[in-house]
Amino acid sequence: MIKAKRGTKDILPCDILTWQTVESRARELFQNANYKEIRTPIFEDTALFKRGVGDSTDIVNKEMYTFTVGSNEDSITLRPENTAGVVRSYIEHNMERFSFPVKLWYFGPMFRYERPQAGRQRQFHQIGLEMFGISNPAADAEVIILACEFLKANGIKDLTVSLNSLGCPNCRNMYKEKIKKVLTPYLDNLCDDCKIRYQKNPLRMLDCKNEDCKKIFENKDVKNVVTEDFICPDCREHFEEVKKYLSCACVNFEIDKMLVRGLDYYTRTVFEIKSNSLGSQNAILGGGRYDGLVEMLGGKPAPAVGFALGVERLVSLIEKTEDKKLDYFVVTKFPEIGIKTVTMLRKKGFSADFDMQSRKFAKQLEKAAKIALFALIIDENELEGKFYTLKNLQTGEQTKVYDIENAN
Repeated sequence: MIKAKRGTKDILPCDILTWQTVESRARELFQNANYKEIRTPIFEDTALFKRGVGDSTDIVNKEMYTFTVGSNEDSITLRPENTAGVVRSYIEHNMERFSFPVKLWYFGPMFRYERPQAGRQRQFHQIGLEMFGISNPAADAEVIILACEFLKANGIKDLTVSLNSLGCPNCRNMYKEKIKKVLTPYLDNLCDDCKIRYQKNPLRMLDCKNEDCKKIFENKDVKNVVTEDFICPDCREHFEEVKKYLSCACVNFEIDKMLVRGLDYYTRTVFEIKSNSLGSQNAILGGGRYDGLVEMLGGKPAPAVGFALGVERLVSLIEKTEDKKLDYFVVTKFPEIGIKTVTMLRKKGFSADFDMQSRKFAKQLEKAAKIALFALIIDENELEGKFYTLKNLQTGEQTKVYDIENAN
């Protein structure tokens, strides 16, 4: 028997309504805030992710599904995240000609070759949004507020925003050099990944999950550098404004100097949202500002900010949406009558089905009671009298009806 590949999962009919509910909540909330949906290709030129996501990230170094195709041996990659693809689309379609801000949101599958675990698959789905063209801290605050509102709309409670500023390229470069200097004595004890990050992007070391590296970062001398307030006056003012706006919106937040996120393109504000009721694995959503990414990928300079969340993780945390029952189940031993009646009902906007096997009435009624609100019984007597017998499957009450439009 051929089974689904490791790291992929079927979304079965018993679960799909929950997924549809999550997506509809995203669509309603984001469109009410003037975000327009965008759908980008599942695969892109590999260079997009190497340049956009960053060659010091685990995503680019270890987790991408990359293929060489065609006579030209083009290198393509299944998208491991969607911000780079949305930015590529923003540039390609000259969206800077629109009035700012340009607000976009998306939903779709992503692909990363990583160890499968609960709520994390190799094919997974993300919901996210991106805002282009606004450098004002109000944009950062709106994105964070919308992220919180989306989680609340899905029943996730007791939220806290972990917040940090990575500064601009100027102040961040000085900070990187300080981190490299203080970590030089410990270099031999760092994991192989952190040794690479030490050269390419020292900030990414702070996101390392290796326990030995974590202990080094907890060392007093290292921690003093990591937690110092290194950002320049402009970045500090921006960060203070973000915090002020969040306070105005009654958003709970905490400052986490170790928060750097897992992608190289972030600048200034980065954030994660956690639920304090979920135990140690409490981070649900993350994002931040990436003011240099549009220019890095070949567009005109444009500030940008956004977030993304894993839908599998969210669905595992929320209450399952129960499937609605059909309006009618047609009970008849005449298939031609059954199909004619359900077709008529469906055209009138009702949900309806019938038993295609023409089983005994008792079996049909047994099935109807499980999946429908009403049974519409059509036997010889009904055909002769040109009426229907309508049975309320909740109360057991039966009535004769002659006009199906008024049957319920």
